Amino acid sequence: MRVDFKKGDIKKHAFDVASEDYASFETGIVHKVCSTFALGREMEWCARQFVLEMIDEDEEGVGTFLEIKHKSPVFSGERVEVTAEVASMIENELICKIEVKVGRRLIAKGRTGQKILSKEKINQIFTSLGR
Repeated sequence: MRVDFKKGDIKKHAFDVASEDYASFETGIVHKVCSTFALGREMEWCARQFVLEMIDEDEEGVGTFLEIKHKSPVFSGERVEVTAEVASMIENELICKIEVKVGRRLIAKGRTGQKILSKEKINQIFTSLGR
């Protein structure tokens, strides 16, 4: 594992809200706005950009938590900007603060956690659980 990042380092990611991002379940569409679930996916993806630069070939990142405080709706076609900021790197766990905006409007805030483990260790964990 290469620890090339320090507290305050930033990664950015943007996406345009599409119908597949709507709040929906098996019963159908709840609202034609970006779901909290879709925001979580994009928040994790933004923070993963750090992990992709940190891991060695025999390593992978695994999520440890996702915290989202959804503040405002995002409508179809709106451009969403996600910013991940390194909050801490303790041993092999990266914690990022995340902010999501459309223009200057705050959409969500949160945090993500990812641990860097060897692929061998991940396989051992899966095997011990019968997978």
